Amino acid sequence: MILEQVAAGHLSVDEALRAAPPIPELDLGFAKVDVQRNDRCGIPEIIYAAGKTPDHVCQLVQAMRDQDQPVMATRAERSHWEAVCARFPEAAYHKLARIITLPALPVESDPAAGRIAVVCAGTSDLPVAEEAAVAARFLGMQVDGYHDVGVAGLHRLINRLEAIRNADVVIAVAGMEGALPSVLGGLIDRPLIAVPTHVGYGWHLHGLAAFLAMLNSCAPGITLVNVDNGLGAAVAATRIARQSAAARSAE
Repeated sequence: MILEQVAAGHLSVDEALRAAPPIPELDLGFAKVDVQRNDRCGIPEIIYAAGKTPDHVCQLVQAMRDQDQPVMATRAERSHWEAVCARFPEAAYHKLARIITLPALPVESDPAAGRIAVVCAGTSDLPVAEEAAVAARFLGMQVDGYHDVGVAGLHRLINRLEAIRNADVVIAVAGMEGALPSVLGGLIDRPLIAVPTHVGYGWHLHGLAAFLAMLNSCAPGITLVNVDNGLGAAVAATRIARQSAAARSAE
């Protein structure tokens, strides 16, 4: 083993790097599939379908399935889904989230896995919230959704606080003025990931108004992802929730 030779002093680090085999990848010509990402990062490679042809998405799905990799394609349109379904009838299309999954959800989550709460301010924010929820379920997390609990009707949020506090991580999705994460940040003791959306009246600058409000929140400790980035929030929340679950199991 190369690492054993380094430990024994028989190889330098530079020599070991030169001797190490290259990280395997599947070269499809138009794309290179990273088949070891799950081993390195704990998250499998995720297909970003937007801008790709249905045939390219199908080829990526086929390559990953040939390697026994679970498949999730985000920002998928119906044309992508129809092409994938023709080849893989067992795949599922989550229309609101615009996600294709193979195997289809629900993926059975480990009862000991972490729990994520996805808190959505308004119904217009649901596509982003569902992207986060579907992605987190695909990654094996237990997910609870709380919809239409924006701060314009604060009682709707207050009535669900106890349930939200049961989560290991909370994802808060909001457009308009983006106030929901700030309010939650002053009421819960859980890691909180804020997701601004492009939803809003007038001059909201495609979500920049909500983004800046969350970035400048007076509630300390809020983590912020980019506008409409439900997937990024789900991956971050999954990693945090896994650590929380592991700590509980070690007690």
